[in-house]
Amino acid sequence: MPKYLIEREIPGAGDLTAEDFQGISQKSCSVLQGLGPQIQWVESYVTADKIYCIYIAPNAEMVAEHAKQGGFPANSIVEVKTVISPITAEG
Repeated sequence: MPKYLIEREIPGAGDLTAEDFQGISQKSCSVLQGLGPQIQWVESYVTADKIYCIYIAPNAEMVAEHAKQGGFPANSIVEVKTVISPITAEG
């Protein structure tokens, strides 16, 4: 199933509290349950003003629907074509 990278512009994201992240995560998981098992949140990375999320889903439209239902911005949704790492260099 395709993997997607979502860029969410959230000014001050890096200053959110653990309680803020817990609430956001609970909302996200609630929406995911409603959408069904075909969409999965893998993990997210928080920077000063953005959150980058990795999702597995059948299509970008389902990822956008998750954002819409959750009230989360999804400024960019792109399909991950390949994952590389230092292990890739080993051939």
